[in-house]
Amino acid sequence: MAPKLSLGIDHVHVYVRSRSEAAAWYAEVLGMRRSAAYSAWAEDPDGPLTIQNEAGNVHLALFETAEGTTDVIAFGATGAEFLAWQTHLGRHGLELRIVDHELAFSLYFDDPDGNTHEITTYDVEQIRQRAE
Repeated sequence: MAPKLSLGIDHVHVYVRSRSEAAAWYAEVLGMRRSAAYSAWAEDPDGPLTIQNEAGNVHLALFETAEGTTDVIAFGATGAEFLAWQTHLGRHGLELRIVDHELAFSLYFDDPDGNTHEITTYDVEQIRQRAE
């Protein structure tokens, strides 16, 4: 049996062409800001620029690369949050892909570097009712 991972996901690596441009996009679209506690890492050009959500419980480590890599990050949301994100992301002109996975609904969109992001809700009946 594997040991527990009781603290959840610590952070996700995201590969981008420009850390500063990516940080600006994540701030505008997802409301994420630079993590002051980890700013020293960003001083190294090969190190991560760490950003986080307002609550400080979601961290992304932005690494610069010229190579095209694709990451997928899935964020959890309630049904109401899912619908609010659908409206918010649409206002930013993003191409949205909504998929009914039977047990969950996922809203997919890409950042400017081609990384796919997903917002998932398990409140499927709320989303289905809204679609009708």
